[in-house]
Amino acid sequence: MESSPVRRLSLYVKIMLIGLIISSTPLSRPYGYPAAAGASSPQSYFFPLIYQFSTYDWLQFNGNATHSGNNLFETSLAASNVAQLQILFQVPLPGVADGAPVYLSAVSTPSGARDLIFATTRQGHIVALDAHTGMLAWSKQYDAAGCLINKNLTRNETCYTTSSPAIDPDRKFIYSYGLDGYVHKYAVGDGAEVKTAGWPELTTLKPYDEKGSSALGIATAADGASYLYVAQSGYPGDAGNYQGHITAINLADSTQKVFNALCSNQPVHFVDSRITSGPDCYPETMAAIWARPGVVFDPYHDRILMTTGNGTFQPSGFLWGDTVFSLNIDGSSSNGNPLDSYTPLDYQHLQDTDLDLGSTAPAILPPASGKYPHLAVQGGKDGVLRLLDLDQLSGQSGVGHTVGEVFFMPVPMGGLILTQPAVWVNPADGSTWVFVSDANGLAALQLTINPSGDPSLALKWVSSGGTSPLVANGVVYIAHSGKISALKATDGSLLWSNTSIGAIHWESPIVAQGVLYITDQGGKMTAYALP
Repeated sequence: MESSPVRRLSLYVKIMLIGLIISSTPLSRPYGYPAAAGASSPQSYFFPLIYQFSTYDWLQFNGNATHSGNNLFETSLAASNVAQLQILFQVPLPGVADGAPVYLSAVSTPSGARDLIFATTRQGHIVALDAHTGMLAWSKQYDAAGCLINKNLTRNETCYTTSSPAIDPDRKFIYSYGLDGYVHKYAVGDGAEVKTAGWPELTTLKPYDEKGSSALGIATAADGASYLYVAQSGYPGDAGNYQGHITAINLADSTQKVFNALCSNQPVHFVDSRITSGPDCYPETMAAIWARPGVVFDPYHDRILMTTGNGTFQPSGFLWGDTVFSLNIDGSSSNGNPLDSYTPLDYQHLQDTDLDLGSTAPAILPPASGKYPHLAVQGGKDGVLRLLDLDQLSGQSGVGHTVGEVFFMPVPMGGLILTQPAVWVNPADGSTWVFVSDANGLAALQLTINPSGDPSLALKWVSSGGTSPLVANGVVYIAHSGKISALKATDGSLLWSNTSIGAIHWESPIVAQGVLYITDQGGKMTAYALP
């Protein structure tokens, strides 16, 4: 591991050279991430390997299985020209896409090869648009079909989702959450739905109480197997009989595994025992998994990580509220328990005051020097940033312990952290940066290691806040209601902004092939490009 900035820069240069060698041979994955991203080569998730591709793809939320929010492949847009961005198109969608889009290049469609941009709407649509004109290519929908949140006729609010879609690693299919409680599989070119071999896949038996809030995610294990992850939470108000859980689906054979954050010794989809018989954890409820990415891949250990919201923490009862925990990459546990876990000492205070730890997911950092080579940043609604040791989340053997963070600090601008941080390696010196946003501001923090080997986060700059930030080619993109901006990553200086977008909730930007895309609460998608 690196023991100094010089060695870190040396490692960066070596990896760049490896990328040049790799680029001389054709690869089957245009996005550039390895087919089997195991513990042996985690650097590929963070360092900019150089590939001689004229195109690349953006297959899931924040670009990859770690959801780093760092576009390693963008070369067209840069700090030197981003000020020239202008609207390429602004088009209405059939509903509000309250997440982030995904992008696929050179898709074979009935009208020929096209670059497509996809989004999932709150109303259960999956839409495919031409990435250059905004013209609708195809659209499908699984709507609420009379579903009311918490079956509450007085509240009278229709069920909805804030999920984002994910594209299969083989680039043939896209997955999207439907309001029927299933995740659906569609051909990317024409939207034809796959309805064989277990598809669509069940993710909840209680769609009126359990919400598909997080983006879908896909990770590929060291053995080459790929898995789709669907996280479940509750609706605002925390009412109803819901238990946070994930469904992990093997994309090769369509088998699935379920892990419930409450009653984790029962790996099944719970029924609503208030109205029917069957397995349930009621009256234990909550422990939602609702961070923007939901499930995060840990490339150091070939595992997945997630964080729960408010709910009972009682390991002896298999109850994991306000906890970060890991599972095997296929979603399996260790005799009903996570493989590893971290729970803050003040977990009861978090629950009592509705300060979910799980408002954000772990942001995995590149290999570090010092005592802890494998680190992640975990925020929360309490406005605290924590550095966790991925080799032992609590710093203690086994699961179910409290405390163990190796560093913590208040988020510099204050406020509730409800977004996913972006992680960036500065190519100029190999330093690791984390960009954390909330309603009060956007903070740029740099990982530092003291002479004793202890890590910390040092504030570099603060700017206006918004939703989950994105870094591409040294530029940070961030959106808030009525405005989208581009900032220089190293100093936060404003490079460009535009006020043509509508209100923003969870929507966050992506950059693909020199085009910046964002959806908004007005039901529009806006694209920006250079003249």
